[in-house]
Amino acid sequence: MTSLRARAVTGGILWAVAIIVLGLAGLSSYMTSQAQARFLDVLETRHSQAVVAVTNNSDTTDGLDRAIGDLVYQVPLSGQYWQVETEDGKIYASPSLVEARLPAAIGRSEVAQRREFLGPNNESLLGIGRWVRVRDGSLWHVQVAASLQSFDEEQMDLRRTLLTAFAFVAFMGVLGALAQVAVVLRPLNKLRQDVSGKWEQDGGMKVADYPVEVAPLVNDINTLMERNRDIMRRSRRQAADLAHAIKTPSAIMRNELDMLMMNGHDVHEAVDALDRLDAQLKRSFARMRADGTDSTMVVATPLDVALGRMQRAFNALAQNEGKTFTASFDPGMRVRMDQSDFEEVMGNLLDNALKWAASEVRLKADLTKDGQIMITIADDGPGIPKEEIAKATQSGQRLDTSKPGTGLGLAIAHDLVHAYGGKILLSKDEALGGLAVHLRLPVAASKRPD
Repeated sequence: MTSLRARAVTGGILWAVAIIVLGLAGLSSYMTSQAQARFLDVLETRHSQAVVAVTNNSDTTDGLDRAIGDLVYQVPLSGQYWQVETEDGKIYASPSLVEARLPAAIGRSEVAQRREFLGPNNESLLGIGRWVRVRDGSLWHVQVAASLQSFDEEQMDLRRTLLTAFAFVAFMGVLGALAQVAVVLRPLNKLRQDVSGKWEQDGGMKVADYPVEVAPLVNDINTLMERNRDIMRRSRRQAADLAHAIKTPSAIMRNELDMLMMNGHDVHEAVDALDRLDAQLKRSFARMRADGTDSTMVVATPLDVALGRMQRAFNALAQNEGKTFTASFDPGMRVRMDQSDFEEVMGNLLDNALKWAASEVRLKADLTKDGQIMITIADDGPGIPKEEIAKATQSGQRLDTSKPGTGLGLAIAHDLVHAYGGKILLSKDEALGGLAVHLRLPVAASKRPD
């Protein structure tokens, strides 16, 4: 588990559950003991009342019912019973027992004894009984009993009430834990959002906007971001310097080969080799730029400018070759890609399309439903067979040698587009019948965030 939020919430819930379970068990045990004590107090009070009544009315047993005058003893099978047994075996019982009888006394102890037994309805009863010496000196056994069913029902009601209360407390505790985690992790969420848009923040993040516990990390991130920006700037500058340095000797060699060709020497193989060398160097420099590029860099290319320039250039090239070139795109669109890299990609792709087209090349750019920009370049040429499409973006894969070229145009375009988080897809164009190249590029923000 790597999420701090998940850890905090899970830990809080587990701790709350443990506390609630222990609290519920402890409180339930305490309430049960209190209920048992109250039950026994009531039963012992009833037994004491019965003992006093028997002692005062032993001469006239007919008055025992009135002497032990609790109304619950008058209701048949009410769960509350009394029974008096004399030494000679005579038994007097409460009307609530009807024709049933409580168990006979065990022994002749004058100390009160408690025991459980089954009552008239086979319910559990708790009874208290002891032998009492009455006025004439004889011993009478006085016994009262109460049903445990009411006690058990009371305990069940108590447990349900406690469970409901603790469930509500648990629910509120979980909500509180979630709220607390959200508040505590808010600075980290802000930090994550700021870091995810690191290239769209000039000067880094403000340390004062974060808690003191996070401030050292923010300082380190700012340092790392600035170092990465510097590394990428230097790598791109070095690639540009190296490319410029190589162009001069390459141009000299090409001029020398042209002079030899004008003097009648066969230098076609050397020219082809130099073309391939230039193309490979171009591919390498493109990769170097791509390696120094991040897909979240705050760069933007207005399509109005870049595609407008391409439209004018390739309109002229197409007319020179007796072909047509059309372009359609909505105004105001911006792609998140360096303009020089974007124009290099578009130049390679349009050059390929114009080279292979029989008579027509079309360019279209629009927004997709998922918020990206789709640029499609289609021609009416022979296209690429499905089984050869995968090779088309690989370095130096020339699928047809009947046309001049190095086979690196699509490969260079693929590397650069991928470096900016885009994709290139190849398919057959349904309208023109030739190759359709689809570029999916991220949309650039209209302005830098404050």
